[in-house]
This record gives sequence, C-alpha cells and structure tokens, in this order.
Amino acid sequence: MTYASLKPVSRAFDQRKRLIFVRVAAALAVLLLFLTKPALSEGSNGHETLELVGFCLVLICVAGRLWSILYVGGKKNEELVSTGPFSMSQNPLYFFSTVGAAGIGLLYGSLVAAALLGVASFLIFRVTARKEAEFLLGKFGPAYSSYIKATPRFWPNPLLYRDNDELQFSTRALRRTFFDGLYFLAIFPVIELVEYFRESGLLPAFITLY
Repeated sequence: MTYASLKPVSRAFDQRKRLIFVRVAAALAVLLLFLTKPALSEGSNGHETLELVGFCLVLICVAGRLWSILYVGGKKNEELVSTGPFSMSQNPLYFFSTVGAAGIGLLYGSLVAAALLGVASFLIFRVTARKEAEFLLGKFGPAYSSYIKATPRFWPNPLLYRDNDELQFSTRALRRTFFDGLYFLAIFPVIELVEYFRESGLLPAFITLY
C-alpha cells in the first residue's frame, strides 16, 4: 500500500505536533487505567496469559525500535534509508510503537484496551507518516517515489528484507531511543501497582473492560 496523491513539501514535519498527540493519548490511557478494571480477575489464567503476551509485545517494541534507529538514527530527513527494517516497511519505528501500545493494553489484561491503544497509535502515526512522506518526496523526488511504490507503508513484509554489509549509526540516537523504550517497560510495574490498589479496595473502578 502506498500513499495516494502525495504533495511534495519543502519543510519537514514539526515533530512537536506528534508529541502533543502522543502525550494526549498517553494521558487518556492513564485515565482509562484508573477508571476501569479488566473483566478477567488478577491471577486468573486468562489474565496472566494476556499479561504474558502483552509483555512480549512490549519487548518486541523496544527491540524493534532500537533495531530501526540503528539504521536511521542521525540520518533522518538527511538520507533516504531503505535497508534493514526500512526495506520491509516505510515506517518501522511507528509500527513497533503501535505494537508496544497494543501490548500495554494486554498488560492491563484487556483486549478492548489493547485495541483502543493500538488503533489510537496507528491513527496518530498514520497522519505523521504522511506528513513526513510529503517532505521526503520533496527532498528525494523520484528515488523516494520508487521506494514507496516497492515498500509497504506500515505493515512489514519480511520477504522484501535486504541489508548492507556495513552499518554506521548514531550512538546518541540509539541511547535516546533506549531510554524512550524504558517508558514502555515502566508501564508494567505501574499497572501492577494499580491492580494492587484496586484489589485492596483503595481504588474504585467504574467501567469493566473485556
């Protein structure tokens, strides 16, 4: 799937707008966490299974983001990167972040929460990715047109994978992405703490999520 009717622009997308949307979504997720409870009780087989799958998705998110930043870190908007994870998807960073968002919902023990967080992340990153694509089209022209025609916009296709023999990366970008990934992992103890308060009767829940 490629972008339809892209309009090349000369100015890069203001990432502060994306951060605002992400923070609003995160605030809503926290509100969801405090006002609801999962239908599956803590300790049940179903709840523990969802938690395990969610934790695995969060680990995939962190590892995938680190893998992606190895290729694009320090070169974003300066060089057309089309190898490694970027040979399978135009937006692997956004794909792995969406996987992590869905994983957080499963960590909470709710399929509904996983769907809501996953869809919200997908929609936010979809808009951002299109804005970035318009800038990259204006910067790289036909080379970028060929790239987006051959590479899926979001969902990776492993059959397209190709790589270089040598890889140069930014340690600064890798370090920043690593610490960003810790936010995903930090959600797990927060969820466990909220569940403890809820089981103790200290935190009321108004809505049950399946």
